[in-house]
Amino acid sequence: MTKDIKTPRRVLAIFAHPDDMDFSSAGTVAKWSAQGAEITYLVCTDGSKGSDDPAMTPKRLAVLREKEQRDAAKILGVKEAIFLGRPDGELVVDLKLKEEIVRVIRRVRPDVVITLDPAFLYSLTRGFINHSDHRAAATAAVDAVFPLARDRLNFPQHEKQGLKPHKTPTLFLVSFDEPTHLEDISKTIDKKIAALKAHKSQVSPDGLKRMRERGGMLGKRGRMRYAEGFKRIELA
Repeated sequence: MTKDIKTPRRVLAIFAHPDDMDFSSAGTVAKWSAQGAEITYLVCTDGSKGSDDPAMTPKRLAVLREKEQRDAAKILGVKEAIFLGRPDGELVVDLKLKEEIVRVIRRVRPDVVITLDPAFLYSLTRGFINHSDHRAAATAAVDAVFPLARDRLNFPQHEKQGLKPHKTPTLFLVSFDEPTHLEDISKTIDKKIAALKAHKSQVSPDGLKRMRERGGMLGKRGRMRYAEGFKRIELA
């Protein structure tokens, strides 16, 4: 188990829905931002299906969730939030999605990319099946990091537009169950909870309690008060 990398200069977090980043990584994002890192969020879908309110419509929900994500990003010190606007529940791993992600990688030029673990399908202990959008966004993000953004002959139109190839040194795959790396968020757990509260259409008091408890459970593994877990890949 490794712990607490040196604060990166630029970080790109790539996820499927508004709130995905904040449930999984907001404590780490807040910590790095406070230490001077430039954080960019890339949200692949519009989040337009995530409501059981019979009065809610997809159009209204998409507008609401983008605002909630922007509000949460401000709390965390995120520099920029980018929304691809793909329909919620319909995300597929295709070349267009990969090209859009590569474009952002080549513009932002991150030292660290954070996304979910594309191999995570379900959890028996938590009674949880990973959303297909989560898996699609993560798969496309990993493919975009390596090899697509690195190799200049992928999407040559980018180079003509002034976007040069970029090799991301470090990849963080979010892992709640089997992390190989922990980031200490003891000083930023309250910022994480505040950011989650901004997602009013999605987060319940019980959900906030579970997030704090999960942070405490991960923290115990690394002798920290609170932590977030990842699988850390250093790309050669």
